[in-house]
Amino acid sequence: MKWNVEHLDHVDSTNAWLAQRARDGAGEGLVVYSEYQSAGRGRLDREWHAPPGSSLLCSALLVPPASLGAPQWMLVAAALSLCDALEELTEVRPTLKWPNDVLFGDAKVAGLLAEVIPTTTPKIVVGLGVNLTDVDPAFEFATTVVAATGESLAASQVLRAYLAALGQRRAVLDTPEGANTLRNEYAQALSTLGRRVRVELTEGPMWGRAVGVDEQGALKVDTGSEVRAFTAGDVVHVRREDEG
Repeated sequence: MKWNVEHLDHVDSTNAWLAQRARDGAGEGLVVYSEYQSAGRGRLDREWHAPPGSSLLCSALLVPPASLGAPQWMLVAAALSLCDALEELTEVRPTLKWPNDVLFGDAKVAGLLAEVIPTTTPKIVVGLGVNLTDVDPAFEFATTVVAATGESLAASQVLRAYLAALGQRRAVLDTPEGANTLRNEYAQALSTLGRRVRVELTEGPMWGRAVGVDEQGALKVDTGSEVRAFTAGDVVHVRREDEG
């Protein structure tokens, strides 16, 4: 995998910037990272702010192989690659919270967001934000790499390690064997599995125990009366003090 990295001082959103380049014909491997973004977004269209220079804010353009099926798996590949990078640099491996949060313990250190670009060859922009040295105090249960591991890392340092890991993982995803390996790695990395969860849905919350992930990347939850698969919704790990 050959990466073409663009560095910006400021941008509204690295995902929006890269999505436009994808529509204009850019190919797989284009990456952008910025010192600051003024209109960053997280899942469920939440605003995402980070003090300038405190985070790695980047997006990568990928082409999903047919062997993967659901585009969600490219987001998974990126999340696992970020875990690889942080473990390499800090000697502490994060876990994942379904579908795309990166955790140290129970605290979120990074999040990922993907956008499918419907061009002739489908492309996916995968963006991520990693809290390196500071985090917006409005985010409850969030942490930084330096607080969780004691390591003060530069954004460019984490980006290099992340892209190296993502390039290696991307190279094997064109085969069914590589896709199966990715799914198994995801299940092993998910701290969500085996836990009591609350799934926030438009019709109200649903409680149960997370028991697995299906072939589309959906979370399977045992409600006590049935096992349901969720492709969307905000999943909360239920802490013991929150149990009724």
